[in-house]
Amino acid sequence: MDDVVYMVRGGSREACQRELDRLCELLGATPTMRPSDGTGRGWVARAVPTPRSEPAAE
Repeated sequence: MDDVVYMVRGGSREACQRELDRLCELLGATPTMRPSDGTGRGWVARAVPTPRSEPAAE
């Protein structure tokens, strides 16, 4: 499998959201899971790289 997924973990919802926003801005990623504490330990969020537009074939 060659899919790339970024995961952010934080001690609070706000910290997790802040780092998710930072990651998305710096890496050009798109959030796929907003901060959630449903995983049992801290807050977790995920993002994936935003697909680039392919140049038109000539």
